[in-house]
Amino acid sequence: MQYAIVSARPSRSFPDGDAFLQKASAFDAADIVLYNGVAVKQDPKKAAVLIELLDECLTEHIDDREPTNANVLGFARYRNGDDPPSQLVELVRHRNSSESAIAAARQLFEAVGLTVVVCGDQVGRIVSRLVVPKYNAALRFLDEGLASQSDMDLTCKAGLGYPDGPIERVLRGGIGNYYGLSKALFEAYGAPAYAPPRAAAVAFRRGRHG
Repeated sequence: MQYAIVSARPSRSFPDGDAFLQKASAFDAADIVLYNGVAVKQDPKKAAVLIELLDECLTEHIDDREPTNANVLGFARYRNGDDPPSQLVELVRHRNSSESAIAAARQLFEAVGLTVVVCGDQVGRIVSRLVVPKYNAALRFLDEGLASQSDMDLTCKAGLGYPDGPIERVLRGGIGNYYGLSKALFEAYGAPAYAPPRAAAVAFRRGRHG
């Protein structure tokens, strides 16, 4: 299956040098077109039209009531801040997405060794909505003096089998990146569990964005 990429900004899912970028085809020859930071061109003849998302919803880019958008999907390869992208692609469908477009997009990503999950069109998708409350709780516990960073991270690794601790993961990915994600989720849903903890807010305001 051939694919084309139309982009106006660096991709968080496929950074410069990624083999996926290098194997892209010309637009006219492509079965699937991926857009990143560019207005989407509707093309019902394509097997799928994919929009790379950051924190926003797919329907900020398209009207999901239009039949010509049935083959348009969103996607984001999960990435912890500035860490390299993971092998997980969250494929975002809207209420009128066609099953054939979903199947085509899944086939494309799985062909290059990625794992695909399909989710609804919501801010944060699956992974971020699951992990941010846990990371926020750890940062608040640190702020409250429950335990040191090293002890909390060690507890999660030794006691729960996590590959890394929640605080070390947040710091490694960049506190500024994390603050922005937590803030976006809190603004979208208003749930206290998503509210950026004091440590993240203070670090961000002090300019520690990396």
